Amino acid sequence: MTQLYSLRSDRSWGVGDYGDLADLASITGRHHDFDYVLVNPLHAQRPVPPVEASPYLPTTRRFFDPMYIRIEDIPETAYLPRDQYAKVREAARSFARANKRTGRIDRDPSFRAKLKSAKRIFAVPRSAARQAEFDAFCEREGGGLDDFALWCALAEKYGPEHAVWADKASHPGTSFASEFRTTAAEKILFHKWLQWICDEQLARAQRTATAAGMDIGIMHDLAVGVHRQGADAWTLGSALTTGVTVGAPPDNFNQQGQNWNQPPWNPDELEERAYGPYRDMLRTVLRHAGGIRVDHILGLFRLWWIPEESSSAADGAYVEYDHEALIGILVLEAERAGAVVVGEDLGVFEPRVQEYLGRRGLFGTSILWFENDGDAPIPPEDYRELCLTTVTTHDLPPTVGYLRGEHIALRSRLGLLERDLEAEIEQDAAGREAVLDLARTRGLLAADAAEKETVEALYRLLQRSPSTLLGIALVDLVGENRIQNQPGTDETQYKNWRIPLADHKGKAVWVDDLVDHPRLVSLVRALRE
Repeated sequence: MTQLYSLRSDRSWGVGDYGDLADLASITGRHHDFDYVLVNPLHAQRPVPPVEASPYLPTTRRFFDPMYIRIEDIPETAYLPRDQYAKVREAARSFARANKRTGRIDRDPSFRAKLKSAKRIFAVPRSAARQAEFDAFCEREGGGLDDFALWCALAEKYGPEHAVWADKASHPGTSFASEFRTTAAEKILFHKWLQWICDEQLARAQRTATAAGMDIGIMHDLAVGVHRQGADAWTLGSALTTGVTVGAPPDNFNQQGQNWNQPPWNPDELEERAYGPYRDMLRTVLRHAGGIRVDHILGLFRLWWIPEESSSAADGAYVEYDHEALIGILVLEAERAGAVVVGEDLGVFEPRVQEYLGRRGLFGTSILWFENDGDAPIPPEDYRELCLTTVTTHDLPPTVGYLRGEHIALRSRLGLLERDLEAEIEQDAAGREAVLDLARTRGLLAADAAEKETVEALYRLLQRSPSTLLGIALVDLVGENRIQNQPGTDETQYKNWRIPLADHKGKAVWVDDLVDHPRLVSLVRALRE
């Protein structure tokens, strides 16, 4: 399980890319016998910097993020004029230091440089065969790609706050938008071309994964929703509901609830459109995937709607959806793609949800720290078989950080606790000790074990479960301890989704380091025992 932007190489431009994803799949498949790579959502963000840091707040869920393009892997790069090629290579070299930084991922300079280089490459004449492939891609994606590229070109020129969106360009069918399709045809074509390049590089990543022996390959992550001022909100119109946002009610981990600032699907409009926008989205995400993880799959049953004017996420209410239709379309498209489906069924949910997902052949999700029966942890031997089971997740600290209680310390610093700090620490420590005792009683964990051995023991404990899929966090494989995301916070409170991958000593870890990284090799060896 990896956050792609955080994993770099000496070939990256400061941010992990589709080439790094292919290399990660090759290395972990060939050298360590992993069967899949679960990656963060790769949905497209804004077409120009500044871009949103959270991969779970995209502008669209149907199309992919050009920020992850490996510029040097575009075939036409080789045919650039010598002076233009030199400028591309100089741009790449300018990120040598950024690839080694461990403080914060800065997407904007990387994306800005890639767009500049991509425009040079776009101007290179394509061969007849390549042009035919590009034309076929555009024809297959049809009006959805046309409207998305139109939005990109408009957003590139006017930005998100311009008055044009309220009137002249309020939707793709206005006379202003129609005229813009003609006057900005070349810019629109460029954004279509970027999506074709994304498609090609994702196809290569999946081919590389299966060639490396992976049974599943790349498992994509489907975010819950999209940005309120993004491409989907503009192109899909009334299929998304205005005046409300999506979130989650208060629970033990997020005691103030969560507001994700995303417009929900309009259930009546979706049915009226025969679920076309939903189906188109799934087909694109699944095209080059061996699996898909559906974030907050409970949202296919019901979603927590929060009025836009509300100051608290607790003021929301649940709105129900036709889950039989939504799940039915999901499993049909996954079957057509030959992909497995994992539903993230964590948080507040009705018991019928897990039962229904299991009947339809969807995997659930179990996280070691959250599998409890009252105050006692559930023995892993009693976990579900049709399940992706992990020790941690991207919304928790890496396991080393969790063992240290860093999630409690951070939430306290940010004022996110509703109860007394000492009581939180005591309760959290008791829960951790109960889980560690499970490992001790099975002879997996010595009383004086160091952190590294404790992490390995917890993953070995999960091997006692019947769960078909075991998820190992890349941060645990290299010893990272920093929190990637703290739910319920924004960029002014914490640097969510911007933590570069580093080891326990704070040194940057590159893709190539994973061939023989000592902690990774040790954990894999422990699992094989």
